[in-house]
Amino acid sequence: MATLLVTGGAGFIGSCFLRQWIEHESDAVVNLDKLTYAGNLDSLVSIQHHARYTFCQGDIGNPEVIRELLETHQPRAIVNFAAESHVDRSIDGPMDFVMTNVVGTVRLLDVAREYWAGLNDDGKENFRFLHVSTDEVYGSLDSTGKFSEQSPYAPNSPYSASKAASDHFVRAYHHTFGLPTLITNCSNNYGPFQFPEKLIPLVILNALESKRLPVYGDGKQVRDWLFVEDHCRAIGSVLDRGKPGETYNIGGNCERTNLEVVEHICDLIDQLRPDLPDGSRRQLIQFVSDRPGHDRRYAIDASKMSHELGWQPELQFEQGLELTVRWYLENREWIEGVTTGNYQRQRLGLG
Repeated sequence: MATLLVTGGAGFIGSCFLRQWIEHESDAVVNLDKLTYAGNLDSLVSIQHHARYTFCQGDIGNPEVIRELLETHQPRAIVNFAAESHVDRSIDGPMDFVMTNVVGTVRLLDVAREYWAGLNDDGKENFRFLHVSTDEVYGSLDSTGKFSEQSPYAPNSPYSASKAASDHFVRAYHHTFGLPTLITNCSNNYGPFQFPEKLIPLVILNALESKRLPVYGDGKQVRDWLFVEDHCRAIGSVLDRGKPGETYNIGGNCERTNLEVVEHICDLIDQLRPDLPDGSRRQLIQFVSDRPGHDRRYAIDASKMSHELGWQPELQFEQGLELTVRWYLENREWIEGVTTGNYQRQRLGLG
């Protein structure tokens, strides 16, 4: 049975990829995750006992752990989701982002190169190292234009700088050593199981509890939104049909201002929970000081994905957002585990 090694599979996007892969594909998957605050095994309950799923707690920055997993499971591919990903946290503590996103990725690449070099000719030909990145590496756009695979890198936050550095190392390992790498740069994801520090789940949960809904600056920052399941389907397409050494931009073709997103969530909750006190949720919106270095606009040109790999997003933003809000309304146990920290206490054997 063929096997994938997936790093960071207990995170928001990684866990979606694993659930989707187990449901639709035949490969076994090994999930390596350090289980930091953003790694939550409760997001993988539906597959945790599946015969084709294996979990290993560990760090991509630990070569011995990676080497042992590669020797034991002989994967045909590595899919690297492992990353620190929250911009505000990167402003407060950049070094954690350097250690995971840059140093960790390079150590993972180096052990992968060693493993790949020892494969037979067929194994070398078929092996892939897929690195999942972000559109934030390209910096900020004016009111027109979109990021393409040829856009110059211009990261503006410690988070995006660390991801840009990791992208460069992945590219370098292909061009210097011949390692068959793939890079994906994706726009803003949303959907079920997202950690509540991100915009959409934060607004949903605050609105349900009649707390203020903080909006940075004037709220007119524009993001291209993509439902997480569409993103994971795209990653599968790149893994199976992408050309080694290439970069693929993945986007939802769905630009919305942050304020528009917040207002849409308010309206959905007003509709789905008319029993809540304090009137319209829009009354809870509060503009706060802007984030340092806040990029004004992102937009992705995903035509390469469409033309070369036949991928397009399936879910419109309005559909995906309603599905997401409904999920948070219906999955209070998962939410309470995150907001109370129980998911971490269980990991540490304290609960």
